Amino acid sequence: MRVLIVEDDESLADGLSVGLRLTGLTPETVTTIADAREAMAHGGFSAVVLDIMLPDGTGLEFLTQLRSQGDDTPVLLLTALDQVQDRVAGLDVGADDYLGKPFDLSEVSARLRAIVRRAEGRADSSIAWNGLKIDPARMSGRRDDRHIEFSPREFTILRALLERPGAILSKSVLEDRLYGWQDGVESNAVEVHIHKLRSKLGTEFIQTVRGAGYRLAGEAT
Repeated sequence: MRVLIVEDDESLADGLSVGLRLTGLTPETVTTIADAREAMAHGGFSAVVLDIMLPDGTGLEFLTQLRSQGDDTPVLLLTALDQVQDRVAGLDVGADDYLGKPFDLSEVSARLRAIVRRAEGRADSSIAWNGLKIDPARMSGRRDDRHIEFSPREFTILRALLERPGAILSKSVLEDRLYGWQDGVESNAVEVHIHKLRSKLGTEFIQTVRGAGYRLAGEAT
């Protein structure tokens, strides 16, 4: 799940980025509204973590523009704990949730999962496919009565495939989910993590479509 972080405090943004990566998310960090607009133009974000006070305007202005353009990407607003008016204004212009500073990283991750789940129309946090049931909060799953643990990057690829079951995802799409559009890419990372996933889920769970990419085998359960 790719998440755009719009935050001009570098230490806070770095902490968010590192923390979200450890939960299997793929964060992208920008520090201005202008850069946020450019990032959103690339598309592919499941959610946005948005600070209110930014160097070239306010997060509320950016959020208002997103909603006026018909962009319904879930947004988690970061506010100062004592700024009730900012929280109310943010919710009124289209924020899906808010979190006061300072905050716990595990709560940020949980709230992001919750607003994305609501946007997808799912009440249950777990996701099931072909006998596998995964718990996004714990990056683990069960299949054939076996408990399976996934590394953050294994889970990132698996989650990307589960978000579009049956669809073929190219290597470049999966690389974007692993690293984001700003990062350098290891040439064989996707193949390595697909191999590890197959060793845990079975060789036929993820199919290779020659010349196109990868897709999940089977059907929803």
